[in-house]
Amino acid sequence: MSTPEPDHSHEISQRDLRNRSAEIMDGLERGERYAVTRNGHHIGDLVPLRRRRRAVSRAEFAAVSCGMPRLDDREYRQDMDRHVNDDLYDPYDRAYGRREFAEDEG
Repeated sequence: MSTPEPDHSHEISQRDLRNRSAEIMDGLERGERYAVTRNGHHIGDLVPLRRRRRAVSRAEFAAVSCGMPRLDDREYRQDMDRHVNDDLYDPYDRAYGRREFAEDEG
């Protein structure tokens, strides 16, 4: 049982792929799809990668976040105080304790 072939805007032969690779890569960057054939038989597809967006518009963010529950600042702070130790910690304490930063005694 064969799977149906996807609809392609371009069909190219193996020879076309080799000889026109730069042109085909440019087409992929523009979002074009290619069906690659060898001896007239469909052997594969070249499809552009889906690009991820780096930012979400303010309107999209507002639309998505409107269904979020409201955050109670006081309750959030109390929860953080219960679970997070805010005491200052000097990451160099252990190194000083091992005298890694001690001056050479001459």
